Amino acid sequence: MEPKIIISGFADEIDPQLDVQLKVVKDLGMEYICFRAADGKGVAEYTLEEVKEVIKPRLDAAGVKVSSLGSPIGKINIDDEEAYAKQLEQLDTLCQICNELDCKYIRMFSFWMVGKNPDDWKEEVLKKLRGYADVAAKYGVILIHENEKDIYGDIGSRCKVILDELASPNFKAAFDFANFVQCGENTAECWELLKEHVAYIHIKDAVAGKNENVVCATGDGQIPEILAKAIREDGYEGFLTLEPHLVLFATLQSLEVVDATEVISENKAKDGAEGYAMQYNALKEVLAKI
Repeated sequence: MEPKIIISGFADEIDPQLDVQLKVVKDLGMEYICFRAADGKGVAEYTLEEVKEVIKPRLDAAGVKVSSLGSPIGKINIDDEEAYAKQLEQLDTLCQICNELDCKYIRMFSFWMVGKNPDDWKEEVLKKLRGYADVAAKYGVILIHENEKDIYGDIGSRCKVILDELASPNFKAAFDFANFVQCGENTAECWELLKEHVAYIHIKDAVAGKNENVVCATGDGQIPEILAKAIREDGYEGFLTLEPHLVLFATLQSLEVVDATEVISENKAKDGAEGYAMQYNALKEVLAKI
């Protein structure tokens, strides 16, 4: 039997407006999006009532479902107690939104470490991540930790520390090829290290030694080779979520600690919709070969 592989994507890279996002993904033949931002607001800024009244009816009308919430949970400084307390409240709401949208994954992170030695903060990171996981467990939601740059879990070995130590059914990994490349990691080695914990995969590629992202399978992420092994040998099933990062989009700066133009100095497509389609078609080519 063929493995069940579903393509989703961070639709706010298409356009800030949800209706435009939905039209583009439907035109491509996609049935899922990762909800990170819509109509000028990040997902963590929405109330449950707004999602019920403003977002869900439009998703339903378009026949589009949500694969994950692209939350900013954990994108705070490790020693910012006020921000952590606020995020625990935000996460509670996000879990309710997840259930409302019949979605089980929330993407999150393991705290900014800029100017710090990550190894000095291991126990504090684990304590606070357990706090997040406890909230998710109340709602039956799975947090998926993205290996973002400049956080505790930016490299494979520290991602493994987190995932092994928490050992929670409500805390898994979102595997991001480009971020590992940009941290100087070998993505194939990271896959072998983390594959038992991976519940979700981001399709984003990069060239080693550069900040900029490139079209899927044209960088050093080893995306075709790893996906072939993951799907055919390791039994991966689930979402492959497009995160092209090929054009400057409205919410990009909120995702970065550096100037967004260091991440995307020049657009590689005429607009977000074209960049999204480029990534989708490149991934389809990879999957056709697999």
